[in-house]
Amino acid sequence: MINNRPVIAVPMGDPAGIGPEIVLRAAMSPEVAEKSCFLVIGSAEILRRALTFPNMPEVQIRVVQTPEEGDFRAGILNVVDLDNIHTGDFEIGTVNAACGRAAYEYIEKSIQMAMDGVADAVSTTPINKESLHAAQVPYIGHTEIFGALTGTEDPLTIFEVRNTLVFFLTRHVSLRKACDLITKDRLTDYVRRSFAVMKQLGLANPTMAVAGLNPHCGEHGLFGDEEVREVTPAVEELQKEGYPVFGPIGADSVFFQAMEGRYNSVMSLYHDQGHIATKTVDFYRTISITGGMPILRTSVDHGTAFDVAGKGIATSISMEEAILVAAKYAPNFKGSLNQ
Repeated sequence: MINNRPVIAVPMGDPAGIGPEIVLRAAMSPEVAEKSCFLVIGSAEILRRALTFPNMPEVQIRVVQTPEEGDFRAGILNVVDLDNIHTGDFEIGTVNAACGRAAYEYIEKSIQMAMDGVADAVSTTPINKESLHAAQVPYIGHTEIFGALTGTEDPLTIFEVRNTLVFFLTRHVSLRKACDLITKDRLTDYVRRSFAVMKQLGLANPTMAVAGLNPHCGEHGLFGDEEVREVTPAVEELQKEGYPVFGPIGADSVFFQAMEGRYNSVMSLYHDQGHIATKTVDFYRTISITGGMPILRTSVDHGTAFDVAGKGIATSISMEEAILVAAKYAPNFKGSLNQ
């Protein structure tokens, strides 16, 4: 914390994508500057080039070694410069191994800062999975990197939109495999862990609705028995343990009910079920949170946008929101670790 504002480490993301542009634009936000000290881990050279793109704001880039050296006012971007890639090493908007390696090193440094207590949270920008693979980085994405580097087995993926948290029982697997993973044991474990995360984030009286898998939750087994066989028994067991869990509730209405305030959170049973619901409501302000780790991580929920990178048209709304969500939860999160 600096002047009662949490330090948020922000890895710059893939240098060939829109990461450099959105962190520069986020530096112009008075609200971000008021509520956080956000510090980019990246390349000052790449950021200076991004300032030459069309319609980019006038931002002062300040290279620092520690947060204490920073000047956290709107219009100033404080950067820990790893100097690990140069503008002549790649083309904007293309898959490149050097970019994948650089992006990984930005994340690695950010995690190290958070683990060491130098930063209060991490807010990530987009990376490209193909570039990571080309660089022989042995992880498919952010969640796997954070899990490995923090020693966390199976971190929880969470979305926040309109003050509703959406947890995911399964993530990057086929829909066929996701159905096989919907078991009573897995669901009870994930719900228990989800309530622990909500406590970490500071929710006083969390509640959760579990989404159904089949249309109308299978109508008592008429078209699909997963609810009868796995989901309902899990909910009943959790209720006996004292958890305020409800469901299964049809996926066509449960997210709406939660956003109206009936529940604090929803357990989505598979990737697209929760992604479609949240991103349709507000694509740019759907923020990803990774739970169950010793550090707090939030993230934009969009990709590297190679098709628009370098054109100066990428919006920083999601980046700003990710930083603000991290700043909102960081004090409670760190306090819970000290209890």
